[in-house]
Amino acid sequence: MAYNRAVEGFRDREYPMLKNKTYLDHGGTTLYAKSLIEEFSNSMISNLYGNPHSSSDPAQLSSMHVDRTREQALRFFNADPEYFDLVFTANATAAIKLVADSFRDLATSSSTGSFWYGYHKDAHTSLVGVRELTGGDHHYFGSDEEVEEWLDGKFPVSTLGKGEEGEVPGLFAYPGQSNMTGRRLPLSWTGRLRRSPVSAHQNTYSLLDAAALATNCPIDFSNPDTAPDFTVVSFYKIFGFPDLGALIVRRSSAHILSWRKYFGGGTVSALTVFPATVQRKDTTIHDALEDGTLPFHNIIALGCALRVHKRLFGSMKMISRHTTFLAQRLYQGMLALHHLNGRPLCDFYNDNPDCSPYSVPKNQGATVAFNIIGADGTYIAHSLVESLANEKQIFLRSGGLCNPGGVASYLKVEPWQFKRAWSSGYRCGDSRDLEIIHGKPMGVVRASLGAMTTIADVDNFLTFLAETFLQPTQDLTIRDISLDEGIALVDESPKEAHLQIRNKQAGYLPKHVRRAVVPDQTPNIPLEKIYSPTGSETFILSPYCPPKGPTTSVGSKAITELNGTSMPPSRRLSRPLKTKLLSWKSMTSLREHVSAR
Repeated sequence: MAYNRAVEGFRDREYPMLKNKTYLDHGGTTLYAKSLIEEFSNSMISNLYGNPHSSSDPAQLSSMHVDRTREQALRFFNADPEYFDLVFTANATAAIKLVADSFRDLATSSSTGSFWYGYHKDAHTSLVGVRELTGGDHHYFGSDEEVEEWLDGKFPVSTLGKGEEGEVPGLFAYPGQSNMTGRRLPLSWTGRLRRSPVSAHQNTYSLLDAAALATNCPIDFSNPDTAPDFTVVSFYKIFGFPDLGALIVRRSSAHILSWRKYFGGGTVSALTVFPATVQRKDTTIHDALEDGTLPFHNIIALGCALRVHKRLFGSMKMISRHTTFLAQRLYQGMLALHHLNGRPLCDFYNDNPDCSPYSVPKNQGATVAFNIIGADGTYIAHSLVESLANEKQIFLRSGGLCNPGGVASYLKVEPWQFKRAWSSGYRCGDSRDLEIIHGKPMGVVRASLGAMTTIADVDNFLTFLAETFLQPTQDLTIRDISLDEGIALVDESPKEAHLQIRNKQAGYLPKHVRRAVVPDQTPNIPLEKIYSPTGSETFILSPYCPPKGPTTSVGSKAITELNGTSMPPSRRLSRPLKTKLLSWKSMTSLREHVSAR
């Protein structure tokens, strides 16, 4: 709570863009502090920075800032520069591609022309894309258990690629945290892979996508023996600014990257065009891999970001504790939201829904992935949820989230369903009319928390969900009668009011709605026993005051549970809140429902 009070104390000053807004998309990018922009601006105004490739004083000043920031960034991840180097890239995807290009170029010099690549189901699209450079030699790990079996040497040999058992090094990649669900994967896998006695593993390297993980979690590379060979990060996801990524390389594994064929300005020591010769730089890892002029202004800004972040928030451990507390509060609050028929409002996507996973930061980040379910059990389009939240100045993320494996596994979308959706016109990020296909959602809504998120933000979002998607009693309509409910109760209406539904119209009503009790008849006679599908008579669903019987209070209403059969008193009293209540005011929507069909 002290952390939350501290953030509330400086948030208006440091994050004025958040006034009257609730930002819950820190998984996309977190927000930059005002003092970060001011410090960077002052540095740019007060100093003359030149191109680091030059030898002038301004150029040397830039080089000094770049070198200092590189070391500070390594220290931020507790990575000793003696054992690690850091290569600046445009973003995490560019860092992944740098590793992938190196393995591909190494493979082209081999007899097979391919390299083995294994990737986890929770991999971001950028990790999945590496498979296209392998020469067809790749494997998809569909679960953690499958990875565990592979690390233990129990994996069926037939599923391993030719490259993994050949002379070309292999690559195993996975995210430290799912960018879709926030689930955190075991960081121990990289060390186990390196220590594995399995012969094929001894020539396989590890690539950790830490872009999502680093947002709220301290990353500790103090032990180089257990650290990944290659790690990618995005600094804007940690600090909000600058837009910069990095590849952290374990020095003992860096020789793999020397096979990269492409070279750019600043990465060579000597070069001629005739004859075609090139001498690449080999003084440091980053010198050989940072093509062209570095984004030195962004790197200078990163130095400012590191200082401001520490001054405002203390440490990543403090941020982790705070966001874990908020995530637990958010999850429990959403879990408590139910429709009047007892149906939960939210369908969550995580691996341990019954074990309060959001309280264990080792297993779960501050991200909640979910879909909204209507009272009738149907899903509400994720883009509609995002749009409605946007109108209330609450900012989320929705869609497939560049996580195809997560969509397939958590939403249980089979390959044939993907193909059918594609042929129907479904496209990632541009298919609002096809977000629910055959009753199944093709994406999720994601709420992700950050260092400057407060309790008030979480509570505001919970209020939005309740007010927007949970209908008060008087607003219930015929659409809200669930498939597992057999009762429609109508009360407190003028006796003369009634609604006539003729035979042909009644055919459009769901069968479970037809089981509603018919007023002015014997209360225990189901509607279907009076209504004849082949007859021409008219039946009336009119205002009905329930007879005396066991009741319970819902707001100011009194409900008597009826279902056309005798029910023990204990049963009547155990389910009252799951009974649908239709007030006469809402019954007018029945006519609209029928005519709309």
